[in-house]
Amino acid sequence: MPVDKIKFLCDRRFGVGADGLMLLNPKSGYDFEMKYYNADGRESTMCGNGGRCLVKFAYDLGIHKNSFRFIAVDGEHEAEIDGNMVNLKMQDVDGIEEYDGDSILNTGSPHYVKMVSDIMDYDVLDKGMEIRHSKDFAKEGINVNFVEEKAPDEIIVRTYERGVEDETLSCGTGVTASALVCYHNEAGYNEVTVTTKGGKLTVKYDRIDDNKFRNIWLCGPAEKVFEGEIEMKP
Repeated sequence: MPVDKIKFLCDRRFGVGADGLMLLNPKSGYDFEMKYYNADGRESTMCGNGGRCLVKFAYDLGIHKNSFRFIAVDGEHEAEIDGNMVNLKMQDVDGIEEYDGDSILNTGSPHYVKMVSDIMDYDVLDKGMEIRHSKDFAKEGINVNFVEEKAPDEIIVRTYERGVEDETLSCGTGVTASALVCYHNEAGYNEVTVTTKGGKLTVKYDRIDDNKFRNIWLCGPAEKVFEGEIEMKP
């Protein structure tokens, strides 16, 4: 899809307004293929909450199943749907890299995780922009998550997203990355409740060791909020 049309659709003043655009495409051997574009018009890496929403969208279109299997830019995904709750299996993670006292990992998209206090008063926009455009990350970009731990199994996350170049209300791959960094069991099953400005999510996973995380699930609601038509010039 042309970059200018994606940017137009995502424009909050002249288009529909969105942090990104997803396409549900037919794909042999799968329920569908997911294509995701950032608001800047460029095709991007995996979007966790987007994947969950696209599963709900597929269900609303008539693909009435309890379990889905689809392909995205980072590979195959499984998903389960129960009412408005959609649970998405994320890719395995093999390692968390230490960077200036913070953490870097890839959960389908690259993420920087920084622990902070008083997160609701934290300057996420300026600090996130500073990290994202620093010399080590300026070329490819990185999503920057600021995390406050409220309890061993409860965190608050705010995310500055590349491509959007702003704070978003909730980032699924960022929530997942933050939960993995904040594991509360040395090994074994973990379940972390994550609060974002967009609502609550749960991340469940098995921590094998410092470099292996398996059976990772991103869980939360997905609800239709808008339906409409728009005319675009050729």
